[in-house]
Amino acid sequence: MSSPVALLPASLGSRFDGSRALVTGGLGFIGSNLAIALVGLGVDVSICDPMLPGYGANPFNIKPVKSRVRVSGGDIRDAEAMKKAVDGQDFVFHLAGQVDHILSLTDPFPDIDINVKGTAVLMEALKHHNRKARVVYTGTRGQYGPAVSLPVSETAPTHPKGLYEISNLTAEKIIEVYDEVHGIASVLLRLTNIYGPRAQMKHSRYGVVNWFVRVALDGKPLQVFGDGKIKRDFLYVDDCIEAILLSAANDGARREILNVGDDRATTFRELAVELARLTGATWSYAPFSAERKAQEPGDFVSDISKIRRMLGWSPRTSLADGLTRTLDYYRRYKDRYW
Repeated sequence: MSSPVALLPASLGSRFDGSRALVTGGLGFIGSNLAIALVGLGVDVSICDPMLPGYGANPFNIKPVKSRVRVSGGDIRDAEAMKKAVDGQDFVFHLAGQVDHILSLTDPFPDIDINVKGTAVLMEALKHHNRKARVVYTGTRGQYGPAVSLPVSETAPTHPKGLYEISNLTAEKIIEVYDEVHGIASVLLRLTNIYGPRAQMKHSRYGVVNWFVRVALDGKPLQVFGDGKIKRDFLYVDDCIEAILLSAANDGARREILNVGDDRATTFRELAVELARLTGATWSYAPFSAERKAQEPGDFVSDISKIRRMLGWSPRTSLADGLTRTLDYYRRYKDRYW
């Protein structure tokens, strides 16, 4: 069983050992994997996560390091909680947010309240109580909107089509301003489709790969929308964690916007075929539902040449290996996620 820290560059240890880090949303999918990796690097880790219903926070996610992290129910919208949370931190990894694309189509206010207001509250806390911390923000490739051309680089226009993506872009801009005006060092990441262990698996609104994994493990047929030819870049969570850590460790990444994805495109049909090969599941084509059709941006593949050049990062995990590890994890701990 792989761990998020197993293959990290040895040089990261000297950069993080003995430091203190706050992970907002640290009981969720990416946050918990990051927290585990940080503990493995010798970091004193604090997690704030209010465990909002339906958002994927799961105390079991941090079981490997439960005794070595501090967990609070602090909400990023709570100024007093954020004042205490940021105090003395060397790094702040800001992963908390409203991440339900479908919810944002029907109710935009949680996006504005959590992603925009919450980010402003966090940055105000840093401005008043800890300007020395380095902030790493994990936004989404959805901030670009439909791709004008492939692969999509950081210089591509941003024309998001939903409030979720708009709120992420706004949060990014807020952090950028606090760096430029108040000197709070930051790195801004735009993540692609991340999959792997510790994701929420109760509903299909977050992450198509992980939901496909659940369907396959339940012995149900996979439904591939449209003609299955839509392209995505799917990234295994351990590779994502490495990119986050490298961006935090590199002073040259300050104020940079960096894509975190995979320049090897995969179609949804290819994803279904690979899962069928690994699990024996069946799959078929299906028409888009109205809500999914409304939010479908078409082909998207990240241009990762900038992060490769600046940080020496590239994905290590093939789709086949990543799916195998993901399936192994959920087979073992299915009762904790279903």
